[in-house]
Amino acid sequence: MAKERITVAGAMVRALEAEGIKHIYGYPGAAICPFFDELIKSDIQNILVRHEANSGHSASGYARITGKPAVCAATSGPGATNLITAIATAHMDSIPMIAITGQVVSNQIGRDAFQEADITGAAEPFVKHSYLVKNPDDIGDVIKKSFYIAQSGRPGPVLIDVPMDIQKQLIDFEYPEKVEIRSYKPSIVGNKLQIKKAVEALKNSKKPLICAGGGIFMAGAKDKLRELSETCDIPVIVTMMGIGSIPTDHKNYYGMLGVFGKRIANQALKNCDLLIVLGARMSDRAVTSLSPFENTTIVHIDVDPAEIGKNSPVNIPIVGDVGKTLEQFVAECEPMKHDEWQNDLYQSKLAAEAAVKNYQSDLVSPKLLIKTLCKTLPQKRVICADVGSNQIWAANNVELGEEGRFITSGGMGTMGYSLPAAIGAKCADKSAEVVAICGDGSFQMSFMELATAVQHGINVKTIVFVNNKLGMVREYQNNNYEGRHTMIDLSGSPDFLKIAEAYGIKGETVSSNDQVQSAVEKMVNADEPYLLQVMVDKNEKSLIE
Repeated sequence: MAKERITVAGAMVRALEAEGIKHIYGYPGAAICPFFDELIKSDIQNILVRHEANSGHSASGYARITGKPAVCAATSGPGATNLITAIATAHMDSIPMIAITGQVVSNQIGRDAFQEADITGAAEPFVKHSYLVKNPDDIGDVIKKSFYIAQSGRPGPVLIDVPMDIQKQLIDFEYPEKVEIRSYKPSIVGNKLQIKKAVEALKNSKKPLICAGGGIFMAGAKDKLRELSETCDIPVIVTMMGIGSIPTDHKNYYGMLGVFGKRIANQALKNCDLLIVLGARMSDRAVTSLSPFENTTIVHIDVDPAEIGKNSPVNIPIVGDVGKTLEQFVAECEPMKHDEWQNDLYQSKLAAEAAVKNYQSDLVSPKLLIKTLCKTLPQKRVICADVGSNQIWAANNVELGEEGRFITSGGMGTMGYSLPAAIGAKCADKSAEVVAICGDGSFQMSFMELATAVQHGINVKTIVFVNNKLGMVREYQNNNYEGRHTMIDLSGSPDFLKIAEAYGIKGETVSSNDQVQSAVEKMVNADEPYLLQVMVDKNEKSLIE
């Protein structure tokens, strides 16, 4: 890029263009106006959200589909602090994101100026790194390093805070072609000796099991995961973030593990003699007790050494990019068969499915609706689940092939995530059918983003499960507080179909199972935003089996 005389704000735009950014999600204010003013001259599409947190969630959805950093922007003070929840959400789920915030003029920093907030300090626990730009000439280097940090090693959010007066200053700008940070060199390739140990453990195993996490997606390792599973005849279970890393109809797939997971997945975890963990944190929601690992050899592959052994014991730790390390692993493996183990699991799976007792109600079965949705959608689909009972219904019943994705807020459990994330996902891949699944509690945290979809012509579909309760909290209170219910009644909620109509969005209310097929078909076939209001029983539990 040739050197040019432009403002820092103009340089910021040039840098984003050089990084291939096509969309920015944001909300303006005086402190970020110089940057937004320069964006007018660019081909980058500005997506105006209705709440700053949702700019971060939209960027998250975009990044998860492209596998590359996405950008959100907000003004100083409350604009910046509203971004923190989205930054924390991206941090917990290892999503590469660049958050740009405006700041008060340099000589007012530290004087409690109007809309001043120490956003770099406030966001520090949730970012891979943050920059407060004090020298105008640093802007190119700062942005180049930010993109490098966000997408290398374990991906995550980076914050760039730029005072308003700095944005206006003229500089001679030339964007760096490459970057190197001496103190930051993440390990990419797995240790060969450790890989040989892992392969040897696999050869000696009679009951091996793979646990795949969200790291599979960011490493682009789906094909290698499947190759390892098929070559060595290894069953696969997934964390919530790993759903879709292997097709859900694959013969080696046994579902999601954990507190809200499939019984057969937890049984496989308990009975295996070798567990290969790929790009997963093994958090408390996935593994509630260390007892399943007493007689199990554990291989843990992760690009972040801090995650290995943090939540569960590890016998063979391997630090490295999951994709590149799996290439090494597969190259060392020979074809294997584990017929007895596979048959035992398959028979247990059939027995578990036969024992399922669905909750009987005159209203809609969430399981039926999600299964019907998946049978109706094209193969290229993105299903964005929110947080609450709707998330668990979706996670345990979603069906995905090679081109399908399931995205949700796993680590932070952020309500209101799914609709803005779906908007970002649809911008990232317009050829995919994108559906946001919400509960009536979570939907009311972000339904203002229906306006964003309408304004920018983003064809996302929305399903809202309505039971007039904060269902998962109600269930928790039933189990832990002797059924005493506090602050879970959503009386006063609107008719969501009328809310959709107010935004000019068509839809339908679904009150019985007989209506499900027709309603889902209408929604999927619509070539514009569409909303289904689905009435479910207040006593419907998160776990359907």
